Amino acid sequence: MPMDLRGTGLTLLGHCPLEPADKLPHAGGTLLLLGPDEPEFWPVFAASPEYADGLPDPLDRWSTRVIDALAKPAGGVPYYPFGDAPYHPFYTWALRSGQAWPSPIAFLVHADRGLFVSYRAAVWMPETMPVIAAPKPCDTCAAPCATACPVDAFADGYAVDACRSYLYTPDGADCVTQGCAARRACPVGAGRRLPAQSAFHMEAFQ
Repeated sequence: MPMDLRGTGLTLLGHCPLEPADKLPHAGGTLLLLGPDEPEFWPVFAASPEYADGLPDPLDRWSTRVIDALAKPAGGVPYYPFGDAPYHPFYTWALRSGQAWPSPIAFLVHADRGLFVSYRAAVWMPETMPVIAAPKPCDTCAAPCATACPVDAFADGYAVDACRSYLYTPDGADCVTQGCAARRACPVGAGRRLPAQSAFHMEAFQ
């Protein structure tokens, strides 16, 4: 790992080789997929100036500051899943890493982060790194995620409006404060994400 992530609240969630279809200005190399190292991530972010300053998009601004500072001295180039076009294919990169797959509810599921996996950046590095695929956890799982949603929002695709509307009802308070019930039902990485972090993301979703 060409970057030292200790103390940053971030971890390596997989990597994949760069392909021409990615349309990035590099010849070869590897994309390192970085995401929150939960539960250690939340206290780090919550102590940051971005979290406290009251300005928009604190997590995106924190990610840019921290990951730029990690990547550039190591000879890497960071790419983010937010900001203006062109938008980068993080879903495809995650699948190519051999560490994430489509779950029964279509959201990505990660080998050890489960349905709470999220990516804050992909850092291109010139080195070539082999991909070693992990076992897909869904292959041996009874799929509790598929039936855990209180409004059955995953019965046919993802009914975003039904999900969001439920969050504004008294019954939706559990999802707002604890995180998506379907994601929480995944046994992989259960209990890893702190409620305060889930509430932060659910507030942004609302």
